[in-house]
Amino acid sequence: MKKVILKKGRDESLRRFHPWVFSGAVQRIEGEPYEGEVVEVVDSNGEFLAYGHYQVGSISVRVLAFDQEYEPVDGEFELDFWVEKIYLAYKMRRTLGIDNSQTNCYRLVHGEGDNLPGLIIDYYDGVAVVQAHSAGMYLSEEKICSALRHCYGSALKAVYDKSEATAPFKAGLELGDKYLWKREDFKEEECPVLENGKSFLVNWEKGQKTGFFLDQRDNREMVGEQSRGKRVLNLFCYTGGFSIYALAAGARKVVSVDSSKVAMAMVDKNVAYNGFDPSLHESVCEDAIDYLKKIPAGEFDVMIVDPPAFAKHRGALNNALRAYKRLNACAIEKVARGGIIFTYSCSQVVDKQAFALAVFSAAASVGRTVKILRRLTQPADHPVNIYHPEGEYLKGLMLYVE
Repeated sequence: MKKVILKKGRDESLRRFHPWVFSGAVQRIEGEPYEGEVVEVVDSNGEFLAYGHYQVGSISVRVLAFDQEYEPVDGEFELDFWVEKIYLAYKMRRTLGIDNSQTNCYRLVHGEGDNLPGLIIDYYDGVAVVQAHSAGMYLSEEKICSALRHCYGSALKAVYDKSEATAPFKAGLELGDKYLWKREDFKEEECPVLENGKSFLVNWEKGQKTGFFLDQRDNREMVGEQSRGKRVLNLFCYTGGFSIYALAAGARKVVSVDSSKVAMAMVDKNVAYNGFDPSLHESVCEDAIDYLKKIPAGEFDVMIVDPPAFAKHRGALNNALRAYKRLNACAIEKVARGGIIFTYSCSQVVDKQAFALAVFSAAASVGRTVKILRRLTQPADHPVNIYHPEGEYLKGLMLYVE
């Protein structure tokens, strides 16, 4: 087997079960592994440390097993490995009661959080949408598909690969979103799903990410709790998740804003699908920041500020923090007295302390009295591996503005 030999003293993080091997820790490589091949990682004395997918870049190996019993064959893990890993992820969701009569969509595999770095699987009432973020996971998709069928049995309707837009490893691989498997009676169309008893139409083929932002499920519940009789503004609304919860809770008025025409069309579909009075909801296809700047102060009692990632790499961190400060300053300035703001960052390189500081700076620049009521994060089906704290990517604050 091809081996990655680490420099002396650079094995400490692996001995603490961190799942990444950075290129700077590598002394040499025995053999010429192809990108995505399973390699053995050893310390400077040749002692076994882990197996993982080899890749080109700052992260040389994404670790999948710290136990030698999982020894791969011909550069790949066998099907039993994938069945075991995916079943463990499935078992955790079932144990937590996430899959129930009121919720049939959730994240089944959350990368490092489920000890499968580079793999995301979202489940939509029988349809598993797979995103490979590493060449190794992409090359393993057929076995992953087989493992999903083994795990879900007759409940599985289809497995869809949506890796083309997110793959950082395009060289040498034929990428293209496609169905890896589907039942003969499966119809390729927008899928109605339930989340906490609310209905949503999801389009995994044309929508962003896997079709829906499942990581805001718990936070949408909190927005609903604060929306009865209130005027609610949902900025960067995508397909209207927060808006549906606000309407279901009895909001007086909800305005959803996003620059995507496709997303806004889906918002309108979701409002109609749930049977809400259309006069209670307004869709605005416009840049959310431009809209926020021009509205009068005091027009909304509740605001949701959930922008896309402002920083996708560390080089963009400072610009991102300035953007979060400007955006939140505008929201704090415009929300009604006694209003609530739910503000978020999904940028992984922006940690929760940096985000909170940006929001603090925003509040100070406006001069209003602001209180933090709750610190918000991702739900349980987006677990954080205790040995990989970088997995806590979603940060949020629930603010009260006097």
